[in-house]
Amino acid sequence: MHRLLTSVVLLILTFSSAALAQTEKPLLHDSALPVLATPSFAEPLVAPFVTSKGQWIPSDGVLSVVNIPAEKHIPVLHHRIGLASAVIELEFRLDGAGSFLVGCDSNKHVGRVVINAKGLSIAEDSVKPSHTIAELPLAVKQGQWHKLRVEWKDDQMAARLDGTELRAQHPYLATAKSRSWLAASQTVKVRNLKISGEASPVKP
Repeated sequence: MHRLLTSVVLLILTFSSAALAQTEKPLLHDSALPVLATPSFAEPLVAPFVTSKGQWIPSDGVLSVVNIPAEKHIPVLHHRIGLASAVIELEFRLDGAGSFLVGCDSNKHVGRVVINAKGLSIAEDSVKPSHTIAELPLAVKQGQWHKLRVEWKDDQMAARLDGTELRAQHPYLATAKSRSWLAASQTVKVRNLKISGEASPVKP
C-alpha cells in the first residue's frame, strides 16, 4: 500500500512538473535573458523604477496602486532601461473593475499588453488611439492572483496569461526602446515581478 501511494505521489509530481515547465517556457526567446530586476516590494522602490503617474506603494511583498484624480491619467510605473528583447513576469490581482497593462516606450509609446474585462489584447502605438493587433476574449476573475508573462523581441510581442498565449507582429514594435512600464487601475495589486532583458538585439 505504501509503495502504491508513493508511486501515485511521484506520478502526480511528474505531471505537475511537466505542466509547470510548459507554462514557464519562453514565448519568443530561445534562451533565458539576463535578470535585471526582482524587487521585493517589502521596501520603497528605487531607480531605475520611477513613478510616472499615481502612487505605487510596496508593502509585505505586494505593490498596491493608488489613483490621483487630479492627474487625469491611469497610474503608471516606469522601469527606465531600454530593452530590445525583454521578458516581464509577474502576478496581478483585480479587486474590482479595471485594467492592467504592460508596455514599452521609445520617446513615445511603442507597444502594450492590455488585460481588462474583455480579456487579453496586444496593441501597437504608431497611431492614436493605439492599434489593437491581436486579441483574445478571456474571463479574468476578480479577487484572485493571475500569472502573466510578457515578451518582446524584434517586431514581435507575446503574452501568456494563466497558461493562455497571445502573439502579435507589427513593424512598429521593432522601434528602439527607452523603458518598459506597468499601468493599472486602483483595483490592481502586483507581486513577484521579474524583469529580464538585453539592451541590444539577440544575435542568432
